Amino acid sequence: MVQFEVPAIVPADPQANTSDLLAIRARQTPDLALFSVPEGDGWRDISARDFETAVIALAKGFVAAGIQPGDKVGFIASTTYEWTLIDFALFYAGAVMVPIYETSSPSQIQWIMEDSGAIALMVESTEHFARVDEVRGDLPLLREVWQMHLGAIDTLTAQGAEIEDAEIERRRNLAVGSDIATLIYTSGSTGRPKGCVLTHSNFVELSRNSAKALDAVVTMPGASTLLFITTAHVFARFISVLGIHAGVRTGHQPDTKHLLPALGSFKPTFLLAVPRVFEKVYNSAEQKAEAGGKGKIFRAAAAVAVEHSKLLEEGKKVPLGLRLKFALFDKLVYGKLRQAMGGNVAYAVSGSAPLGAHLGHFFHSLGVVILEGYGLTETTAPATVNLADKSKIGTVGPALPGVGVRLSEDGEIEVRGINVFKEYWNNPEATAEAFHDGWFRTGDMGSFDSDGFLTITGRKKEIIVTAGGKNVAPAQLEDPIRSNSIVGQVVVLGDQKPFISALITLDSEMLPAWLANNGLPSDMSLTDASQNAAVREEVQRAVDRANKTVSRAESIRKFTILPVEWTEASGHLTPKLSIKRNVILKDFAQQISEIYDEPVQTTSTPLG
Repeated sequence: MVQFEVPAIVPADPQANTSDLLAIRARQTPDLALFSVPEGDGWRDISARDFETAVIALAKGFVAAGIQPGDKVGFIASTTYEWTLIDFALFYAGAVMVPIYETSSPSQIQWIMEDSGAIALMVESTEHFARVDEVRGDLPLLREVWQMHLGAIDTLTAQGAEIEDAEIERRRNLAVGSDIATLIYTSGSTGRPKGCVLTHSNFVELSRNSAKALDAVVTMPGASTLLFITTAHVFARFISVLGIHAGVRTGHQPDTKHLLPALGSFKPTFLLAVPRVFEKVYNSAEQKAEAGGKGKIFRAAAAVAVEHSKLLEEGKKVPLGLRLKFALFDKLVYGKLRQAMGGNVAYAVSGSAPLGAHLGHFFHSLGVVILEGYGLTETTAPATVNLADKSKIGTVGPALPGVGVRLSEDGEIEVRGINVFKEYWNNPEATAEAFHDGWFRTGDMGSFDSDGFLTITGRKKEIIVTAGGKNVAPAQLEDPIRSNSIVGQVVVLGDQKPFISALITLDSEMLPAWLANNGLPSDMSLTDASQNAAVREEVQRAVDRANKTVSRAESIRKFTILPVEWTEASGHLTPKLSIKRNVILKDFAQQISEIYDEPVQTTSTPLG
C-alpha cells in the first residue's frame, strides 16, 4: 500500500472556529481591502473592518429574527459579495448554513431542507422563491423565507439594531473546532445527495495550513482573485474562507458571459477555475485566430509554448532557436491572452477534473502557473495540490500539510487528516461505508510517482470491463476528446460489450465559429451539425488523438454525435459540470443499443 502523509505546519487549535479567521483578520489589518464590489465601470473596496462590521450587523438581524445557535439555515444565491457576508453573519450568530445550488429543482430543495432540518431559508431571486414556494407546504419546519431581491439584508440589519454586540460575541465563541460549521450536500451524480458535515476545524486548520503551503499565491503583493464558480460548491467556499484568513482581495462575477470584461477591470493575481474554463479560453483564442486568417500562427505558437514549458519543467536548456520563436510569439499571441485575463494572473488553481498536460504547458508558457489540485466535498475541497515551488504538470500535486493520502490494494485513493469531514448527516450506514480503517474512501483511482505527486486515473465505479475482460478508465479517453473546440461532452461506453464506443455532444458556443472558419453556415442547427460530414471528421480526429494514448483493445471503435446538449438544466450534469453517467446511460439507452446492434463501420485510422 502506497502512502504519503505530510505533517501539519500550523499547530492545531481545537477551540478555534471559522469566525475567528475574520475576527483576527479585522483586528490585524483593519484597513486592508478584503473585498471589492462592482461600482460603475470599476470596483469599490471593502476593508476588513467594514466587512466585519457588516457581518456583525447582519448577525444581529438573524438573532432578532429568532435564529438560535445550532439552527440550520438554507441559502440559495449566485456567487456575489453578499454570499460570503451571509455566510459569516451566520457563523457569528452561531448558526449553520446549508447551501443549495441556485440551479436546484423544487424537489431537490425540498429534500435538502427536509433532510437537514433547516428552519429558515434565504433566497436571492424571485425565481428561487418560486421554486421554494412550490414545496413550502411540504416543509413544516420552515418558519421563514427571506428574499434578497426584496431587501432582506437591509431589513434584517435594521431589525437587529437593538441586539447588543456582546450577544454576538458570545454566540460567535460558542462553537469549538469539532462542532459542525456547515452542512453541504453532494451534487448527486449518483442517487440522492448526502449531507456532508464539515466542522469548524476542517475550515480553520485547512485554511491555516493551505495559506502556508500556497504562500507564494496568497501573499504575493496585491494578492487578489475574482470568483465566478458557484460559492455553494465547497471549492469556491473554501477559497472564500482562505481569502479572509490570508487577506486576499476578492471580487465576484456570477455571470460568465461578463467574465472577460470583469477580469480586465479587476486584474486578479490568481484564479480559481475548472478545466472547462481553460479549454474555452484556449479554443476561443484558436477559433478567433482562425477567423482572422492566423490559425497556423496560433497553432505554431501553441506548439512552441508546450515545447518551451516541457524543457523548463525538465530542467533542460532551451535552445536559442526556440527562445527566439518564443519571444516572437510572446508578442504576437501570449501577451494578448495574458491581457485578456487581466494582465496580472500569475497562478490559477484548477480542480474538479483533469486539465491535461497540453493546456497545462500552454498556460505555463503564458506566465500562468496552473496548480491542479484534487479533493471532494468530503475533504473540504483540497486534499492535494501542486505548489508554486513544487509543481508537476499532469498531476494533482502532493498532499497538503496535515493531510495523508494512500492507495488501497486496488488503487482507490483514501484520505485522512485535518480536511476530512465528520460524517454524513443522519446517515450512519453511508458514513460507515465511506471509511476504511479511519481513512475516507474517495471512490477515485490514482497513482503516485516517487515524489508523492498524485495522478487521477478515473472513478472506481466507472471502470469499464469489456466482454473480453479488458479494464478501461473512461476519463483517459474522454478528457482529450472533450478538449476539442467543437466537442461539448463525452461519455465512453463498453461495459460488458465487445468494444469501446462513445456518445458525444457538440459545444453550441464554439460550434458557430468553427463552422464559419470551415466554410459552413454558422447558424447550422445542432441536429444538422451532428450529421454533417465535416463535423464528423473533426470529431473523428479528436477520437483518433485520444485512441493514440491507449491500446487497441481500449480504443473507441464507434461513436455517435447526439443532436442535443447535456447541461445541468437537462439533468445530465451536476452543478460542478460533472457527468451524471447513470442518467445518460438511461436516457440514451436507445442510441447506445443502436451502436452495438449495427456493424462497426468507423475505425481508429487517422483522417487527414
